[in-house]
Amino acid sequence: MSTDDNPMSWGDNSMSQSVTSDPVPRAVGRVLDLLEIVLAAGACNLSAAAAAAELTPTTALRHLRALEARGYVRRDDGGNFSAGPTVMRIAASLHDTGPLARLATTAQPFLDELAATTGESTYLAVSDGTRATYVAAAVSGHAIRHVGWVGQTVPLTGTAVGEALDDPTRAAVRTGAVEPDITAISQALPTDGGPGIAISVIGPRHRLGAERRREVVKALGDVIDRLAADVGIGDMEASA
Repeated sequence: MSTDDNPMSWGDNSMSQSVTSDPVPRAVGRVLDLLEIVLAAGACNLSAAAAAAELTPTTALRHLRALEARGYVRRDDGGNFSAGPTVMRIAASLHDTGPLARLATTAQPFLDELAATTGESTYLAVSDGTRATYVAAAVSGHAIRHVGWVGQTVPLTGTAVGEALDDPTRAAVRTGAVEPDITAISQALPTDGGPGIAISVIGPRHRLGAERRREVVKALGDVIDRLAADVGIGDMEASA
């Protein structure tokens, strides 16, 4: 029996260490990890979810069944888990409301302008400190273009958006970090300790050579400055 399923692993010493080192109870954290894994993947089977969460299939299945009973995930006839009706209802209730929706609405004209200026697709990303989610976009006018990242979650480690969020003073460039032959150029807003916010320009590598990247970085920096001022964080960096 693994320690995942062994009640003896919850002795006094383990519980004390868990409470002092992590404010999220271990069982709650496992459930949330699995929910995030399913939502990020779009759909995944038990083996993939368990491996990503570093749990045994037995433990993962127990937690996924609990999520399924509450409607947070659903399981199809092939055994794949995906977002359930409860998640859909919550997402629908938040549509066009709240600070995230207001940020996306405010940023949209800037994304449109940047897409027109650079000729590439542009995205607005928001970070929770461990990963970034693309919440708004403007699509390139090229026949060959990058599309489809709205709603997608990407890691911060090894990606342009993660590097940009780590250092808002400069733009970050990565090729092939998330998709092969795709170059991402990202820069973060100076949020001064608030939620991480960044804009990315994304397109095929062959169109974003060194000279073109310099032009994109300049245009991106201009948009970042104006958007930061527009959402009221333009003075944060100066007052820090």
